[in-house]
Amino acid sequence: MKPWSRYRGRTFYLFISPWVAGFLLLTAVPLAYALAMSLTNFDGSSSLWRWVGLSNYTELLHDSNAWAALVRTLAFTAIVVPLSVGVSLWLAVLLNRRLRAVGLFRTIFFLPSVVPVVATAIMWKLVFNRDAGLLNAIFERLGAGTVTWLVDPTAFYALIVLMLWGLGTGMVIMLAALQGVPPELEEAATVDGAGRWRVFRHVTVPMISPVIFFQIVTGVIVSLQVLVQPLLLAETNSIGRVDLNVPESTHLYMVQVYQEMFANQRFGYGSAMLWVFFAIILVITLLVQRSSRFWVYYEVDREND
Repeated sequence: MKPWSRYRGRTFYLFISPWVAGFLLLTAVPLAYALAMSLTNFDGSSSLWRWVGLSNYTELLHDSNAWAALVRTLAFTAIVVPLSVGVSLWLAVLLNRRLRAVGLFRTIFFLPSVVPVVATAIMWKLVFNRDAGLLNAIFERLGAGTVTWLVDPTAFYALIVLMLWGLGTGMVIMLAALQGVPPELEEAATVDGAGRWRVFRHVTVPMISPVIFFQIVTGVIVSLQVLVQPLLLAETNSIGRVDLNVPESTHLYMVQVYQEMFANQRFGYGSAMLWVFFAIILVITLLVQRSSRFWVYYEVDREND
């Protein structure tokens, strides 16, 4: 048998070179270019652009439309993330039982998450249609009047429903976490006199809290960057000409960035908006991370931060 020998250092760099090249070309260079662009008045097409320094960031501080869109985005995130995590956990608890054809039910609830975003948005746009939508047809059968779902203020709730449609991935992750909880812990709590709710609250939830934390962090990052869904759910739009008619209640921050860059041809200002948004998302993520020490339980002791 050939004796074991240590690989040379260059072998390590050879193996990681594809990732390094991809990171540099697809992440680092575009980020640096966007940062440089945010300091100019580049319009996306003309070569006649000039260096404006921090004027784009100064203008952003006084842009009431951008800050209003940011407030709507934060409110949207504060509603969608708890709902998505809670409903995913609820579905996982239901499908973690020994039921007949439980695999079929798991597949049915998971299928919507694999449908592309565009197809999902178009489908729900048809469901919410004022004149021929399925939802209004049900309301008419029940004796209620029709609702214009895709205009203010109901467009905001329609967008929330659309975002909650693809909970299959979160449900599967929660289901895997529930199945990883040692059954002897729950049995011991039951023997001690704890009811189902107390067992779930004081045993099950702490054991799966790292997974809940992961779902919250990823949910916050994704919901803050929502763009395609509001654009496609708008009642009337023309994306090809970039003259969007997005309702005010669903005019989120990324929609405002899209409008500044592609409708107003202000790529420099849009890049400044994105860099400020990156800093905001980073701060929110760090705050959520810091809060985890008070409610997330790890089986392995962690070093003090």
